[in-house]
Amino acid sequence: MKVAIVILAGTETHEGLGRLVNALESAKEFKQAGDEVRVVFDGAGTEGLATLSDPEHKAHPLLAAVEDTVSGACHYCARAFGVKSRLTEAQVPLLNEFEDHPSIRTLLQEGYQVLTF
Repeated sequence: MKVAIVILAGTETHEGLGRLVNALESAKEFKQAGDEVRVVFDGAGTEGLATLSDPEHKAHPLLAAVEDTVSGACHYCARAFGVKSRLTEAQVPLLNEFEDHPSIRTLLQEGYQVLTF
């Protein structure tokens, strides 16, 4: 199975953090099952990724468990949410395939089922 998980949730609310954690748990489940997984952070998800990249954050171990599945974060949104430098420091690839955003069409074209959180 090929699955792309697009995370649009940030950490500014309890609900947002819950969706972010649920997305990462799903990525972990697919990874452990041996599926091909790509995780993309877009929108407020770029801010969520920057927050969870802090080793002191309680959800950081979950992010670390699926770090090898993270394709990157939206270049435009990382700039818009003010986290571009933090993501660059964390060596997260900034995606800009379509008008400075990640290309969801390319994921579909490559046969990925796209899930959004």
